[in-house]
Amino acid sequence: MTAGPAPDLTVLGGDLPVVLSDGTLTDHVNLDYAATAPCLSAAADAVNSILPWYASVHRGAGAASQRCTLAYERARQTIGDFVGARPDDHVIFTRNTTDALNLLARALPTGTTVVGWAGEHHANLLPWRGTVSLPVPRSAAEAIAALQAALEAHSGRNVLVTVTGASNVTGEVWPLAALTEVAHRHGARIAVDAAQLAPHRAVSLAADGIDYLALSGHKLYAPFGAGVLAGRADWLDAADPYLAGGGATAYVAPVTDGDLIGYAVDWNSGPARHEAGTPNLLGAVALAAVGAALGAADRDALAAAENALVERLRAGLATLPGVEELRTFPDGHDRVGIVSFAVAGVAAADVSAHLATRHGIGVRDGLFCAHPLTERLLADASARAGADLGPTAVRASVGLGSTPEHVDRLLAGIAELTG
Repeated sequence: MTAGPAPDLTVLGGDLPVVLSDGTLTDHVNLDYAATAPCLSAAADAVNSILPWYASVHRGAGAASQRCTLAYERARQTIGDFVGARPDDHVIFTRNTTDALNLLARALPTGTTVVGWAGEHHANLLPWRGTVSLPVPRSAAEAIAALQAALEAHSGRNVLVTVTGASNVTGEVWPLAALTEVAHRHGARIAVDAAQLAPHRAVSLAADGIDYLALSGHKLYAPFGAGVLAGRADWLDAADPYLAGGGATAYVAPVTDGDLIGYAVDWNSGPARHEAGTPNLLGAVALAAVGAALGAADRDALAAAENALVERLRAGLATLPGVEELRTFPDGHDRVGIVSFAVAGVAAADVSAHLATRHGIGVRDGLFCAHPLTERLLADASARAGADLGPTAVRASVGLGSTPEHVDRLLAGIAELTG
């Protein structure tokens, strides 16, 4: 069988010029993929191809509307293939991972017990109510044991385990296969925040046994405003719509009570039930283009190249005095392209400002929308370093388009602060 052409994995913006504080011109180095990955050229091409036909989806008989409707539903199928959706799963387009997990939280059957960890990104921490909160584990084995104990203590009709696929603070990949096995053995379902995992590793609802998965387009080389919740249909079809409005309804009839009026509604089943309003066609098409490109790529080869960059960065940081990396699990644990660290005696905001203004490098500083986890990891890192590393950290993250030269430029910039 002849292999097809290699997918185009070119990212936009790789040669953008920036002016440094000394007035010199250089190319911008983006090492902030974990916040927002640059757009893949395939996504831009897909958007440009549909723009001349731009029209309503599911709401018109004309050629433009029919073409856009077909493009939207094909995008749903492509994304379903990308995340390994089962034939009876729903693939619902949302705004982002936060939106997707809030949708799922609203769709849980009454009385559902949610079990999660205290160290999640806020998107997977704040939507849930009455969560059984497990402490941040210090190893994968500890995470598995804690879940086992929690499910033995909180068995019930409906239990949902919610967990990150890969940490947005450390890049560490969580033991999803083992956690899924434990959850299913106790009759629970599992939802995975795959915002940081899906851009770097293949993930499959069917093959991995995951019940629900959420991701964001802007982490996945697509534009802002598109995300996905994919997973089992029964809870989603039984729940009231996440948003009430056109498109979610099969039929609406007025119901009067004296001078008051209400409406009896037959809600749609399927993804439309939770996609009220005019959908984000361009976001769906762009996200599908990325899914198709990554799905056709050698994900193992991409992961190996990324791992080489991460290890180059980590090894370089380890040689710099006063620099301490943040980590949850023991050194050597599997991770995606994210490294967070702190520099003793230099505020994280000053580190990122120095890198931006003196070296043209974009990184992130702060607590990364995972405040409880990052503060805990900073305390651990301070204890290892024997110094107070401050209240916030710096995060560098890589992906498609990152090079060894980018990593070396970052290390040189940090070395100026530690020498």
